[in-house]
Amino acid sequence: MIKGRLHSFETFGAVDGPGIRTVVFLQGCPARCIYCHNPDSWNPNGGREVDTEEIVKVAKRAIPYYGEEGGVTFSGGEPLVQGEFLIQTMRALKAEGINSIIDTSATYIDEYTETAISECQMILLDIKHSDPNKFKDIAGKSQDPLLEIIDLINKHRKPVWVRQVIVPGINDTEENIKELNEFIKKIKRIDKVELLPYHTMASDKYEKLGLSYRLKDVGPMDKEKVKHLSSFINY
Repeated sequence: MIKGRLHSFETFGAVDGPGIRTVVFLQGCPARCIYCHNPDSWNPNGGREVDTEEIVKVAKRAIPYYGEEGGVTFSGGEPLVQGEFLIQTMRALKAEGINSIIDTSATYIDEYTETAISECQMILLDIKHSDPNKFKDIAGKSQDPLLEIIDLINKHRKPVWVRQVIVPGINDTEENIKELNEFIKKIKRIDKVELLPYHTMASDKYEKLGLSYRLKDVGPMDKEKVKHLSSFINY
């Protein structure tokens, strides 16, 4: 049995997919998103070693609360970095009647990615920016893996929740949202589009880790403006 690296668990999550969910934050991420709120998850050797049995045990505790929609969401970090472990664990959860969702930054792809996508129930897809150059500026990685992952999602007919963090001065205009509308036409099945207002709660974490925070001079996104921008979403 393959072992993985765990950053943390969150129980009774209500925002990372439909229903009540156990959120498993896996360690390791190749991206360096300018607004990342888990920079301590970047190091693939960080966190602690975990086996599939522990994740299943934790997930099973909440079975009475999952109902028809709830289950486990794998986040991070970037869960696809631990693709082989992810596949093994999703299959073990499925054997217990528990569905799995992958929350991906779409910045990494390897030989395990397609199988992982085929095994999950749904994808939470972080589309940082529709423009490839601005995507790279935000994530520090090429947009190419995102396009490949979208092709795999379509191939396996997986439903998607599209997410985009809205940051003042970066992607907070009506034109940006219209560009997003065009970009997501590439995805065959979208169940939901969420615009998430940028917040500054992670800045202290960067200071403690001795990391530079590129958005230190940017205030939090106005939530009312995000509501207004959401009215332009069309899918």
